[in-house]
Amino acid sequence: MTAPTGSDLPRWLAWAREIQAMSQTGLTYSSNEYEAQRYRRLSEIAAEIIHEQTGLAAGPLLDSFLLQPGYATPKVDVRGAIVRDGTILLVQERADGRWAMPGGWADVGERPSAMVVREVWEESGFQVVARKVVGVFDANRDGRPLEFYHAYKIVFLCDLIGGEARPSHETLAVGFFPFDNLPPLSPNRTHERHLAEVLAHLHDPSRPTAFD
Repeated sequence: MTAPTGSDLPRWLAWAREIQAMSQTGLTYSSNEYEAQRYRRLSEIAAEIIHEQTGLAAGPLLDSFLLQPGYATPKVDVRGAIVRDGTILLVQERADGRWAMPGGWADVGERPSAMVVREVWEESGFQVVARKVVGVFDANRDGRPLEFYHAYKIVFLCDLIGGEARPSHETLAVGFFPFDNLPPLSPNRTHERHLAEVLAHLHDPSRPTAFD
């Protein structure tokens, strides 16, 4: 039975994701070339569905799908919530010119808390300590749902301990903003829902971790 994917997720994208995941897992455990060919064909179908709906070239999509190793599982994105004097730290993403809490994809072999500390440092120039997990979210539920891989987002509340604002090769600018006067957000990276949960944890330090 397929898990719920969110009301704003197009059905064609949900189907393409599920087909790609079946193909990836099947290729991992296929025992002969006949099985492998059938599972590769599933990846081709997933790429063709996305091509028909978005106009993106099917070839590069298929290449990306076939590069994914092992059993298909969600990717992990970490984000650091750093609040100073009632304002939250955001970075302007080079990718789309919009703003988000600093963070990014998790790296293999690194602890989640260490990852978010490193990402904040690299993207903003600030040194932090991870203090609390605010929430674990379905990253494809909010914002624009047109992401080809399913992902989870872990938001950490972090304490600021040093550093100064410094953009990076991934960020154009760094700044602190009031929660009621935010710049345009990059919704796949940081959504209003995530920031509302951060604010709720600030108002109630005993608030339990949110999760989807």
